[in-house]
Amino acid sequence: MTGYHTRWVRPETEADDPERLAIREALAFGKALYDRRTALGPSVTDLAGRAGMTADEIECIEEVGTEPTVALLRRLAAVLDADVRLTAGHDLGSVWFETRAA
Repeated sequence: MTGYHTRWVRPETEADDPERLAIREALAFGKALYDRRTALGPSVTDLAGRAGMTADEIECIEEVGTEPTVALLRRLAAVLDADVRLTAGHDLGSVWFETRAA
C-alpha cells in the first residue's frame, strides 16, 4: 500500500504555509530561551522578575511558544546578558542567545 499517508511526505503547499512558519519560529524562540536560562541557572520566577514579566509568561514562551517580537527579544537578551542571533531558517536552531563578547 503506497498512499500519501504511508510515505510521511508533506505536500509542498504546506511547507511554506505562513502559519506553520510562525509556529516553528515560536518553538525555536522558546527553545532558545529555555536553553539559555538553564545554562545560566536562574529559575523561571527569577528570570520573570528580572524581565518584568510573570512566571506564566516565561513558561508560556518556553513550553508553548510565543511569536517573538523585536521588543521581547531585546528585553530577554538584556536580562540574559546575551545577544540574539537569528538565521534565515525556521527550524529549532534558527534563534539563539549568545554570550556577549567582552
